[in-house]
Amino acid sequence: MPVILVTNSVECEVGANEPWPEDVKLFQPFETEQILLPDNASCLSVQAFLRMCNLKYEIVYKKNAENMSPSGRVPFIKCGAFIISELEPLTSFVGNKGISLTGDLDNVQKADMRAYMSLIITVLANAENYLTWVDRDTYNQVTKVRYGSVHPWPLNWLLTRQKRHMILKRLNALGWLDKTIEQVYDEVDSCCTALSERLDDNKYFFGDKPTELDAMVFAHVFTILTTPLPSNQFATTIRCYPKIIEHCQRIEKEFFSGQNSNKI
Repeated sequence: MPVILVTNSVECEVGANEPWPEDVKLFQPFETEQILLPDNASCLSVQAFLRMCNLKYEIVYKKNAENMSPSGRVPFIKCGAFIISELEPLTSFVGNKGISLTGDLDNVQKADMRAYMSLIITVLANAENYLTWVDRDTYNQVTKVRYGSVHPWPLNWLLTRQKRHMILKRLNALGWLDKTIEQVYDEVDSCCTALSERLDDNKYFFGDKPTELDAMVFAHVFTILTTPLPSNQFATTIRCYPKIIEHCQRIEKEFFSGQNSNKI
């Protein structure tokens, strides 16, 4: 059976009439010894979204999941003849099957949701990459050890160096490479302020039902709070926002009960 890479709306529409298979596989790096903070957040975002949609999947751990992914990023989903990488293409793919977490939202709310998702990518994801690949203590004590742990020498050294070069180039293009760590935490603080104000006293960001925004916020917050790092300032910054913490705990309890051994 030929494999179809889902990258745009055309491929999404091709698989629209097919039901969700029972044997969907989600490919990601090993959690215990390999995966890094940014990739862990991305993988958990997709898992949370699928659970909120009540769609079955099986996690497959591969040391070369990043290289297997058509986009070069994790996670990616094998759904019948289709391969879908990352959260946004997956929501479109699932949506074309008539499964959506945003069916009750109007166009203004959907635009609002996308704006906050963009904020998370712009701030939290970049901050995670900065901390992982730029911050010297984290890079030396965590990143180098974990990223190359599943490969023999000198491949582990070469792959880590190659990945770091790619991330630094991206951060530089986005204006993040020259930031100080204090400026990064200030960006995170501002992002959390905006998210907390939007959440307010609601159960989820848009009422009583979760959306992909809730999945994304949960994944980044949970990962930041539960990932051991040389400095706990990242987690400390987020813990200053009790509404965001409660939101994270709520989703963990409702959709991941008994699954995650880490505690917030």
